Amino acid sequence: MRKLIVPAILLALISLGGAVTAELAVSPQNDPLAPDFALSDLNGNTIALEDYKGKIVFLNFWATWCPPCRAEIPDFIEIYDKYKEQGLEIIGISLDRMSEAKLKQWVKKNKINYPIIMATPDLVNDYQPGQFIPSTILIDAQGRIRHKHVGVLNKTTMEKYFMGFLNEM
Repeated sequence: MRKLIVPAILLALISLGGAVTAELAVSPQNDPLAPDFALSDLNGNTIALEDYKGKIVFLNFWATWCPPCRAEIPDFIEIYDKYKEQGLEIIGISLDRMSEAKLKQWVKKNKINYPIIMATPDLVNDYQPGQFIPSTILIDAQGRIRHKHVGVLNKTTMEKYFMGFLNEM
């Protein structure tokens, strides 16, 4: 019985997090610079935030076991295809505890077209995604953290954020 209660509570908390959105600041000049990192993606390529200067970056904290995370992936795939050439970068940050090889198979099966890296304690500490996932940190072209969106990020909202940042460039 106890084994069933803990996952149920965790799932309820994750689901409740789907409706929460937080804006970090109103003025871009007051927004904090995003902490730099350099980690390997599932294909062995180095993903360094400094390489994305001048681009709009969505850092998406997610996990394969999280239903709301899985629900937003098709929209991330579509938006990345649509806006990558205009300066959008999406980096998926997996909070899974599975091996990189198993995660790579899962990513391939689900046709994820943007880089996926495994979360590290330092990365989680630096970005503070919160206790609910999915959680997406939105970074403008100047490398400033502009928003933290907790919960499912749908296509319409992604486009709104991206176009707003694009218009500031």
